[in-house]
Amino acid sequence: MSRHLLPCAALAAALLAACTQVNVHGDPQAYVRAQDAAAPARLRVATYNTSLYDEADGGLVKRFQAGDDNARKIAAVLQRVRPDLVLLNEFDYDPQQRAAELFQRDYLEVAQPGGGDALRYPYRYLAAVNTGVPSGLDLDGDGKAGDAARSDRARGNDAWGYGLHPGQYGMLVLSKYPIDAAAVRSFQTFKWANLPNARQPRDPSTGKPWYSAAVWPQMRLSSKSHWDVPVKTPLGVLHFLAAHPTPPVFDGPEDRNGARNFDEIGLWARYLDGGAPSWLCDDQGRCGGLDADARFVIVGDMNADPVDGDGVPGAIKQLLDHPRVDSSHVPRSEGASERARGYGFARKGDIATHTGDFGPKAGTLRLDYVLPSRGWKVEGTGVFWPKAGSEESKISEASDHHLVWVDLAK
Repeated sequence: MSRHLLPCAALAAALLAACTQVNVHGDPQAYVRAQDAAAPARLRVATYNTSLYDEADGGLVKRFQAGDDNARKIAAVLQRVRPDLVLLNEFDYDPQQRAAELFQRDYLEVAQPGGGDALRYPYRYLAAVNTGVPSGLDLDGDGKAGDAARSDRARGNDAWGYGLHPGQYGMLVLSKYPIDAAAVRSFQTFKWANLPNARQPRDPSTGKPWYSAAVWPQMRLSSKSHWDVPVKTPLGVLHFLAAHPTPPVFDGPEDRNGARNFDEIGLWARYLDGGAPSWLCDDQGRCGGLDADARFVIVGDMNADPVDGDGVPGAIKQLLDHPRVDSSHVPRSEGASERARGYGFARKGDIATHTGDFGPKAGTLRLDYVLPSRGWKVEGTGVFWPKAGSEESKISEASDHHLVWVDLAK
């Protein structure tokens, strides 16, 4: 074990023996204290695409060990907002959880410049993702099955999800409250072809399917993974539905990434439909959708703006308009409006709701979402995107995305 890793508690060992994805971080009595503590009036839930990834396998761990300025700023933002439950997108996954442990111990649990007090999360969930995992198939249509030997960035094209090594652009859930490890569901290996009415990409010049008859039945839908992580909060069990669909760009006229993005979002919509469809089976072998009485929050960088950008029209509206979702409380920020006006792009949507900044060539978009189920009382929302020149702006530019939060109460 690395000297940089703290020993796990006995409870963590028991959990890890059954599921290597869930860990109790450092404190064996955290569960007891969390259960005994007075129930808070509200629960702050957040999502944050952190851009904490590296092109080299193990590179993020090395950066954390050496001291990483962007990680300090990301931690500072989290310390300022202080969510009770947060999804971090684009956080490289490693099976030993070294990056997660280092980020928590050396960054979050140390007061950062521009941040706040040290921030402790006793519980975390992380698991393998499809990015960077070789498929052994020709997914990009270049006539070669597998690009792992290539020296350029194209070597990630034939991975199940684009990535230069397994785990790149992964996901990490951090929680102040216990995670029900036995009830976690993941859909990493769910086949795209199994989704009813799947948008199978086609070559517009011929009308023929883009993926061959041999590849299409094997193609995984999720570019990273889809997780249903039940969290035992003082307000009741919350199903934390986490994902990071592929960007609807970086392809060709067949728009295979646009189609995949649409259907990745659509998978959650079908999951919310509930029932017991035999096609909707998770990696654990359990089939069916989310229980009708379950409370949930959908979180993640969905790479889909409601009305602007390059995505398939209506992609994110599959969730925004779903009868189980309360999308009426839209987070906003002054920083988004300021940046969007500076770029000068014509936008159909409300620029104050934007969450991502992609520079003068692409502008700003709303891509990151925290969408609660109906039945919660929404007490507040926000995007941590301060105006230029403010003290907060010094920590807000470590990623091209900005943290989105929602406060929930019963």
